[in-house]
Amino acid sequence: MKKFVLNAVLLAGLAAAGAQAQAPEVAHQWDPGSGMPFSSSVRVGHMLYLAGELGIVPGTRQLAEGGIGPETRQTLDNIKATLEENGSSLAEVVKCTVFLADIAEWAAMNEVYKTFFPTNPPARSALGVSGLALGARTEIECIATVK
Repeated sequence: MKKFVLNAVLLAGLAAAGAQAQAPEVAHQWDPGSGMPFSSSVRVGHMLYLAGELGIVPGTRQLAEGGIGPETRQTLDNIKATLEENGSSLAEVVKCTVFLADIAEWAAMNEVYKTFFPTNPPARSALGVSGLALGARTEIECIATVK
């Protein structure tokens, strides 16, 4: 347990050191006309911070159909694409936060999630929330390194 706490403290310290040394760089910003006033990813030094991602099918505003499983898969596919666009990958993810509209769907989400991180999975938190945008079942945000 101490090792995990120490690693978390070290990661936080590295991120803080990078934040002091370099100003944040918006890696990708949503279209200002879309009504979404945030950046989908921000890079600070060698760290990439991804905003929460939904299981929206690219090119649409529709969630993947079929429930928590397909929606989780689409969410992680979207995250993978954003990481790769910014010079990173799923292997470089150090932390994920998973938001679930129904915490009872944690096991079904986890079945899909673990296929994206088969070895050395990142640190992760998962929590139930009272609602997500567009009626989504899950939203996932990540922090990754960039080489």
